[in-house]
Amino acid sequence: MSTPPLLEVSNLRLQFDTPRGLVQAIDGISFTLDKGEILGLVGESGSGKSQTGNTIMGLLDRGARITEGSIRFKGQELLGLPQEQLRRIRGNKIAMIFQDPMMTLNPVLRIDTQMVEAVLAHQNVGREAALKLALQALERVGIAAPEERLKCYPHQLSGGMRQRVVIAIALLNSPEIFIADEPTTALDVTIQSQILFEVQKLCRDTGAALIWITHDLAVVAALADRVCVMHRGKIVEQGTVDQILDTPQHPYTRGLMDAIPSRSSRGQRLRTMQPQDGSAWSAGSATT
Repeated sequence: MSTPPLLEVSNLRLQFDTPRGLVQAIDGISFTLDKGEILGLVGESGSGKSQTGNTIMGLLDRGARITEGSIRFKGQELLGLPQEQLRRIRGNKIAMIFQDPMMTLNPVLRIDTQMVEAVLAHQNVGREAALKLALQALERVGIAAPEERLKCYPHQLSGGMRQRVVIAIALLNSPEIFIADEPTTALDVTIQSQILFEVQKLCRDTGAALIWITHDLAVVAALADRVCVMHRGKIVEQGTVDQILDTPQHPYTRGLMDAIPSRSSRGQRLRTMQPQDGSAWSAGSATT
């Protein structure tokens, strides 16, 4: 008997009830994710990629309704799962990294308080053990002087530092899947490159799978193993990163490729800044 994929989304449809009628946000998409795999979910704003991530997490806005489909995690159906059971998976087995860290972090709580709460919500440990896990997580994402950062409030950290904290929080319970919703969009390209390198390293070290939601094909070229291209709520094309970026078949994918300044050098902008051994972004030197 074959092992099921880590995550399997089948014929998923999501619609919204609006004053102007029904809007089909996700229209029959299907894809799989295997252990340790990095999947790029690509498309323009409004294509449905962020709603796909939210639906997998069970984070639906008011008026949203799943009309058809299946989401299975290790063979277990998530749709229709009671909230209590879903909470045991969300943030524990499947974690999400959102685009804006200031919308994720509570501005009136110190970083240590927020990280400890994330541990205690899913693990039967004491505060001291939870604090130790928080410290280790900050070290893993390359934050210098993590003991000092734990005592900070979010506004006291730079944008790159806040995003690293959000990634560290997602790491706390050793999830098997990360869903990252354009977490580097608001950062400058140097910090973006650092964070992408850290994410790749974490996936290699932990064996976790990653869904990276983005509109930036250069990021996908440097990061992903496979790519799903979304347009108007549908997956119009999917395949390996080389198949999609070297020989795109769908007109929409070719349009995205034509928007890249230099098609002859996939991901070169990021690869040239990304050290092969990661030494430049070590915990002792990363201060941004």
